[in-house]
Formats: sequence, structure tokens, C-alpha cells
Amino acid sequence: MPVKTLDHVNLRTAQLSEMRQFYTDVLGMDAGPRPPFSSGGEWMYCDGHPIVHLVEIRESPDKAGLSLEHFALRGEDMMGFSAHLRNLGVGYSVVTLPDFGDRQLHISDPDGNHIHVDFGPDEPGDVKNFSPEH
Repeated sequence: MPVKTLDHVNLRTAQLSEMRQFYTDVLGMDAGPRPPFSSGGEWMYCDGHPIVHLVEIRESPDKAGLSLEHFALRGEDMMGFSAHLRNLGVGYSVVTLPDFGDRQLHISDPDGNHIHVDFGPDEPGDVKNFSPEH
């Protein structure tokens, strides 16, 4: 059985409200139905699918003990998305995959999880790295 698409990513967080807002405001996801687990959390939906599961914990996770380095999402309208990130003051770096031409916009959520949004080589525009002023 071949893998076809990302089902979901499960992230533990002590900043549930900030994480929910990030995934809503920055990536355009919606909080949606979630089973009545004993722990708090949110399921963040993209196009009707719960792809980011946020699990509330009391203390920040030990970064050295986590095995997640990053997760990636496929996007459309790279120019519009990069403008959206700049408007929100979210920094990003741009990486072009050699021989493939896909471009990736690398960002971090409030807990420091590395995310990249991938765009096909046919996406128009020349997007440069962005670092907001502090």
C-alpha cells in the first residue's frame, strides 16, 4: 500500500491558544471537531481534513527529546502566501530544490516547530527570504 498524502501531525504544546491562533491566522486552518480525549487540545483542519492535532500539556516539551524535525504542506499561490506571511510579520526563508524546481517557504510555529510549505516549479514570482524587524 503506497503512501498517498499526509494524514496528520501530532504536536504537544504548552501554548495551546497561541498555537491555535498561529495555525488559523498564518496557515488558514480552522479548528474543528475532536474526540473527547482526557487531555485538552485542538484539531486543526485544512480543506475539511484534520491535519494538525494539537495536544495540550502542562510544561513545554523537552526539545532534545522530540523526534520531529519538520513537516511539510503542499501549497498554491506562493506570491499570495509570502505576502500574507509578511503582513503578519512571520519570517521565512526560501529554498529551491535542485533538479526539481519546487520552492519551499520555511517557517516556525510559536513552539519552534519547523514547517515548510512547498510550491511547484510552475508557481510564478521571485520570492526572497523575509525577516521581520524586531
